Amino acid sequence: MTDWIARLVDASHRRAWLVLLGYALLGVVSLLYAQGHLGIDTDTDHMFSGQLPWRQQSLAMDRLFPQFNDVLVIVVQGATPEEAELSADTLMQQLRKDTAHFRDVSRPDADPFLRREGLLLLDTQDLAHLLDGLYAAQPLLGPLAGDSSARGLLKGISLMAEGVRVAHADLSPYHAALEQLRQVLLAATHGNPPPLSWQQMLSSDAIAQARGPELLLAHPLLDRGALQPGLAATQAVERAGAALPEVKAGRVSVHYTGSVALSDVQFGALTDGIVGSTVISLLLLALWLFLALRSWRLIVPILLTLCTGLILTLGFAALAVGTLNLISVAFAVLFVGLAVDFAIQFAVRLRDQRLHHAALAEALDATARSAGSQIAVAAAATACGFLAFAPTAFVGVAELGIIAGTGMLIALACTLSLLPALLTLLHPADGAGHVALPLGDACDGWLKRRRREVLGAFAVLGLLGLVAAWRMPFDANPLHTQAPDTEPMRTLRTLADNPITDPFNIYLLAPDLDHARTLAARVEKLPEVSSVIHAGTFVPTDQAAKLDLLEQAQDLLLPSISTGDRAPPITPAALREAMGDSIDAIAQANATLPTDSPLRGIGQALQSLQHAPDANLLAMNAAISRFLPTQLDRLRASLDARPITLQDVPDSIRRDWIAPDGRVRIQVSPTRDVQDTALLRRFVAAVQRIAPDAGGPAVTTIASADTILRAFQQAAVLAIAAIGLVLLLVLRRWRDTGIVLLTLGMSAALTALGARAAGMAINYANIIALPLLLGVGVSFNVYFVMNWRAGMDQFVGSASARAVLFSALTTGTAFGSLALSHDLGMASMGRLLLLSLGAVLLATFVFLPSLLYALGHADSMKRHVE
Repeated sequence: MTDWIARLVDASHRRAWLVLLGYALLGVVSLLYAQGHLGIDTDTDHMFSGQLPWRQQSLAMDRLFPQFNDVLVIVVQGATPEEAELSADTLMQQLRKDTAHFRDVSRPDADPFLRREGLLLLDTQDLAHLLDGLYAAQPLLGPLAGDSSARGLLKGISLMAEGVRVAHADLSPYHAALEQLRQVLLAATHGNPPPLSWQQMLSSDAIAQARGPELLLAHPLLDRGALQPGLAATQAVERAGAALPEVKAGRVSVHYTGSVALSDVQFGALTDGIVGSTVISLLLLALWLFLALRSWRLIVPILLTLCTGLILTLGFAALAVGTLNLISVAFAVLFVGLAVDFAIQFAVRLRDQRLHHAALAEALDATARSAGSQIAVAAAATACGFLAFAPTAFVGVAELGIIAGTGMLIALACTLSLLPALLTLLHPADGAGHVALPLGDACDGWLKRRRREVLGAFAVLGLLGLVAAWRMPFDANPLHTQAPDTEPMRTLRTLADNPITDPFNIYLLAPDLDHARTLAARVEKLPEVSSVIHAGTFVPTDQAAKLDLLEQAQDLLLPSISTGDRAPPITPAALREAMGDSIDAIAQANATLPTDSPLRGIGQALQSLQHAPDANLLAMNAAISRFLPTQLDRLRASLDARPITLQDVPDSIRRDWIAPDGRVRIQVSPTRDVQDTALLRRFVAAVQRIAPDAGGPAVTTIASADTILRAFQQAAVLAIAAIGLVLLLVLRRWRDTGIVLLTLGMSAALTALGARAAGMAINYANIIALPLLLGVGVSFNVYFVMNWRAGMDQFVGSASARAVLFSALTTGTAFGSLALSHDLGMASMGRLLLLSLGAVLLATFVFLPSLLYALGHADSMKRHVE
């Protein structure tokens, strides 16, 4: 192999211009081909093989219910439920008109069926509790039905005060609603009262607290060729939301989340700050190269070789893979960080050889013979570390392994052909000065004297590292690789507080409604489950008892809320008269009112408002009566519920729960926030014990984590076996191969120990540090072991050590750019890569020399064995 490499370097030296022309043509072809054939796949589901059982199940569910794919969830929150509803409806109408950005937009919670039959869908006990609250509110309802104005409300307040005085009525369930009325009255004294929420006025505290924000589900038109396919749609939502009157007034806020927005933000984070980090990385890279080589005639060829190798690898990626995913897009940084090692090794060794050979041709030949095989072994071992992932089911890393593994071979070819050609054309000056690291000889002397103590310390660290590796946590939650302060993540956290909208639900499929009811009944008994929803949920049980309750409510409430004769017009004088009556009624009940009764505050607010200008009184009336007619109409309609059968459920709801083939979807929600991997795994395991074929976000999250772990276990075995085979073929000694692998194992143990000490958890992004650890560790270790085999007894003080150190600095610079990424997944990858690189350097510069000194000279060991 040494002779082949020497002949290749010599041929590149003698035909430098021809080699340069050939690489230039290959580079142009690669760039043109990549421009037309290399794309970005932003769908993270595609990072796993479609042949996996859980992926096939997920794909089948997607085909049955495609409306849940590529969804943009718009969340509208308001100071009052009515303002949120009004704004949500206005926003929906605006977005439906925007056919350039949206296919459809809907409000599932606003379906007329739910408005009409909503009370019948409540639990019997909850329905009875709500009706009891309405009965207690009859003093308010009666006057309002005949006079839906502030005057009617004030008459109701007077009757409530009378009820407290005469019958000691309990108003505590309406404390929050009455407090809201007090605040409206106080604000009216300044002329800017907010609208009164009649949903809160007519409901108990428990019902009011159960209300969530208004949700819109939109299917945006995605630009599949863009890095952020849904960006235009989310910007359209932002513009439309900002234009809403209630948003401008600060009464309503519009937010968004969903798979589209989360994916866009994650891919967008990859490019945030990339210019600045790239400039800093390039400057640092140039600095390390200058300190290592001290000559621009050496630095420029290295940079040109790196750029050419990267372009050729890009062309190969377009040819072999066609698309880059969230993980494989990092191949460029990894290529630069790893391939630069080969070029630096060659250049530093050449600089050392120029001290002994005046002619460049002789120095190139000597460099090829002394370093070429080492670089080839390092490149082959690094390629094996990457290519070991190719056969795994984790497609995201498998594709990265194919690209980066082949890229290492491309980098080797460029280092042994293009780099010598460029060096020939630029003709660096003769070497001058000592190439070895400063204090390198002193370090070697200390390690030789203290080798036993050093090896003992590393033995302890290694054992601790093994324990740390065994207990290393794996974070299966992909949301933890998202920046928590982004709009989609902030919004998602607010939805996660509600089990129904928790992002980690489980979906089951039942053959029909009867089986769905049976399965749901079993699942909802689990302590890990908070609620179960299916098509049968919209055909409630115990309808007879509920209809009886509603019929009684109609008899008791309809006379109170039926519209009577037209009330006289509202005037400031009429409002002052009604306020005076309420003030008197509250004063008469003062002795029986609890100290914290909101009626006391209402009385004080009315006294202040009595002396306000007429405009303030009319503004108060408008704020109070704005949403009242609509709420009274809804109340009357909801009391007139009818028996429900499955045929009565509209298609707008049925299609979300019943597949075209008749199967019924069941949604299972967890009892608590299951962002923690252990809790999520427990929730999934509990449900799967009853329904082994369960699917949905919670199941796919755990299944994908298991797939990743299996992929890395499989790849680790393949990589170590392949690396060991390569080392055996080249080194031809079990002992020497064992030294390299032992040092590699020490690097892994130190990495695990450092990660555990730093509180890091392994996730789907940073777990890629494993193949890089194998590649970099083997590269650095091979240089020292092969020098030892050649009779060298100075390691830290050698030219190889200088090349290794500056290779590590340039590699660390590349990895550091990942650590500074705005994407938390990439940042965690960069941090773990830097940590593993530090562990590799510690093992290579301290542990390995101590081990080699303890073993003695390679030649003497060989003679002893013989």
